[in-house]
Amino acid sequence: MNKEILISQYIDDELSLDEKITFVRTVHVDSDFTEETLELLEFEKQIQQLPAHYLPPAPVVVHSAPQRDRLFGLAWWKPFAAFAAAGAAALFFFISPQPKPMITQESHRFVVYLPDVEQAQIMGTFTDWQPKAMTPIGESGYWTLTLKLPVGEHRYSYLVGQDRQIPDPTVALREQDDFGGENSVLEIGRAAI
Repeated sequence: MNKEILISQYIDDELSLDEKITFVRTVHVDSDFTEETLELLEFEKQIQQLPAHYLPPAPVVVHSAPQRDRLFGLAWWKPFAAFAAAGAAALFFFISPQPKPMITQESHRFVVYLPDVEQAQIMGTFTDWQPKAMTPIGESGYWTLTLKLPVGEHRYSYLVGQDRQIPDPTVALREQDDFGGENSVLEIGRAAI
């Protein structure tokens, strides 16, 4: 696995237990990997200390407690509850004057580490493949851009300088384009399966 992806997934707490074990073993034996991890963790700390107007709004996460069968541990009532819920949903559907609007766009923050460039841009299906300029984050070597993206699957890459196109090193899903390069593939607004 690409070490930048592994570090990013570690920072974002996206690793399984087996992947975390691999990460810790790699950090233990590879001093370059350790240094890069520490640099990215320091950068993440700096990002978290930025004023709120520099950061996209945090997603709202709702956790629900598991339901327990309370009447003698039996689940005899579940078929009735499902029937009642279906009836209530049908009643709501036919009586409700205005359906709630579906979310059709979400904000997504792109961040890429390109310390030795003077200009970084992003282009993809969400920009009609027209380059959009990214903003440097101080002198850190990181570039960022937050865009509202339609729900669905998107292909994109970063444009470095005037002609060097690279996929996002933090996104594992990629595909070949028609010109011999690679594009990253990003899902917006759909639950991962």
